[in-house]
Amino acid sequence: MPHPDWLSQVVTITGPAGDIAALRAAAAGAGVTPWVYDYDALEEGWFLWLIGPPRRVPSVAAARLYAAQLREANAQVHERAIGFVGMVRTCPFDLHALVPVPPAILRLPETDPVALTWLWQHWGTTWPLRDVRMRPLDAAELAALGAGQGAFRVALVSADWTPWPVLAMIQVRWPALTVRVAVDYG
Repeated sequence: MPHPDWLSQVVTITGPAGDIAALRAAAAGAGVTPWVYDYDALEEGWFLWLIGPPRRVPSVAAARLYAAQLREANAQVHERAIGFVGMVRTCPFDLHALVPVPPAILRLPETDPVALTWLWQHWGTTWPLRDVRMRPLDAAELAALGAGQGAFRVALVSADWTPWPVLAMIQVRWPALTVRVAVDYG
């Protein structure tokens, strides 16, 4: 989906404190999906785009240089980002940490129909979550929690849909937890 509708939402999960702690540990990740990029193909695509009609174009030599520079910049950023997977846990609700994309899917282009189908079926969205942040409960919500109960609340932005398959998996894995979602369609 090249131009998604971005949905702001708040996910609140409550239940036994031990289950909440286990969920928080499982959900924390780098917030990065470690796709395997074909940098040579990306460079060639950029080159062809740069020299293609109908606009004014750079020379072939300049287009090759620009494409190589784009490839190198993309490779540096992406390789650094995927180096964080499994090492950094700063994203409190990482879809890839909760439901990892299989290696065979990660080797496909992100826009491959098989990859998009897998993401839609298992994550409920074809893009990684954005702007994922912990949100505190207010005083009344904290007071309403019973003894031994805990809560986990995150604000996030997802593409086109709430990640319902991941939330359903959470309910299966931790059946004592209650999941509530508030979506802002504005």
